[in-house]
Amino acid sequence: MIASLRGTLLVQGPDYIVIEAGGVGYHVAVPRPVIERLGSAGDEVRVLTHMIVREDAMLLFGFSDVAERAFFELLLSVTGVGPKVALALLGAAPVDQLQLAIANENMALLAQVPGIGKKTAARLILELKAKVGQLPSMPAITTTGSPFGRVNMEVQEVLQSLGYSAVEAQAAVSSLPVDAPADIEERLREALRYFGGA
Repeated sequence: MIASLRGTLLVQGPDYIVIEAGGVGYHVAVPRPVIERLGSAGDEVRVLTHMIVREDAMLLFGFSDVAERAFFELLLSVTGVGPKVALALLGAAPVDQLQLAIANENMALLAQVPGIGKKTAARLILELKAKVGQLPSMPAITTTGSPFGRVNMEVQEVLQSLGYSAVEAQAAVSSLPVDAPADIEERLREALRYFGGA
């Protein structure tokens, strides 16, 4: 199995790249943020990969780091979630925000990702909630059972009522410092600073 690729970046497509390594061009499907981080055609790049072998094809999927790849592999374990949907999720928000959304049962954020409806979002939460904290990236996930979990959910709901998307609201809440006040109004004020609104 191919676990990583290092070589020259030849092509950057909307959802894939081509890397030439050892005279061979490898087509690698990647989340959009990976494309944006890689650089330009002609640069030497390295991506971690996950390989899927099918009867009619060998597919490569590329990631920036171990956490991203581990989350992709975890997503594939969910009933009804294939590589295309998993990549769409990783393209919609950073891994830590997706983990928080699952841990906090935030169906609104998950369901707004293209290809993810309420049914799939519910399945993601049901099958992954107990597993997201075991991934290599996030040692501590703020859940609704934590001291600030419920307050954070309320802050997020207020932000969405102000017109911010679920992804934006989740990002603002995730940006709150660990020493942010427990009071909802103070936490909301801190979250608004993320948007330059306070």
